[in-house]
Amino acid sequence: MAPIDSTTDKGAAMYVLLGSNGNITSKLATLLLAQGAAVRVVGRNASSLGPLKAAGADIAAGDVADADFLGSAFAGATAIYTMIPTPYSAPDLDASLDQIGTAIAQAIIAAGVKRVVNLSSTGAHLSSGTGPIAGLHRQEQRLNALAGVDVLHVRPGYFFENHLLAIDMIPAIGVYADMTAADTPLPMVATADIAQVVARELLTPSAPGKRVLHLRAPRLYSMRESTALLGAAIDQPDLAYVQSDPQEGKAALMEHGFSASTAAALEEMSFAFSNGLLNGEYEKGPTEIMPTTLEDFAANVFKSAYKASVG
Repeated sequence: MAPIDSTTDKGAAMYVLLGSNGNITSKLATLLLAQGAAVRVVGRNASSLGPLKAAGADIAAGDVADADFLGSAFAGATAIYTMIPTPYSAPDLDASLDQIGTAIAQAIIAAGVKRVVNLSSTGAHLSSGTGPIAGLHRQEQRLNALAGVDVLHVRPGYFFENHLLAIDMIPAIGVYADMTAADTPLPMVATADIAQVVARELLTPSAPGKRVLHLRAPRLYSMRESTALLGAAIDQPDLAYVQSDPQEGKAALMEHGFSASTAAALEEMSFAFSNGLLNGEYEKGPTEIMPTTLEDFAANVFKSAYKASVG
């Protein structure tokens, strides 16, 4: 176990964040630090945590499946933000998700944490048929079983940032390809908006108990419509979306280091989104409508990232 690199005043309120320097956690840490909060960020290796350390956060580097390590990292926390990083190369995805989730729950108990904001997903109300989202359902159940701990499960839609995966694909094959059906309307959301909500709930929780909150953009988007918006932002108005054959899609994932177990789970998740298995759940609420649209994201984040990559 790596030591915790800490300069935190032990008498101050302190917030512990899982997720290393990822899309949500990096933004969340920045928001909390700007409010003068003490922040500790947990990840697998110190090098990836370097930018957050430079920004003023404590860092704790170690194995997120190790309950003892996490218990030390959570010690003294006023509240924590939890998430399960998807171990894409794990030979048994479900077992790996459960190992990490169990370690998180055990560490919460060991550290005496009383308030948790947990990153879940739209579709986490279902126990099966949703690929990796089913692992988040199981984690919600684990955390709900913790006596005396207030837990908010944030269930966002599909991240806009997932579309950044198309940046290498577009110049390589000339289309945006994915296993999800082209015309199924999907809830989507910007990770910056998720970070804003999580920061608010860590600093000033809206209610006690075990709760769920769905987050999505002002409207739904299909993958075909998403592709049109992304293409327009990079001056490729004719960019096409292609639904990948599942076998070809899984083979492509495995060529990029995904295990067979994870590739199969992502196929199942794509099927769930494509065939309406999740329809309506994110409308039942409680739901917060976030301000960022995919149009905003395409014109700003996606365009800038594409130009930086492709020129």
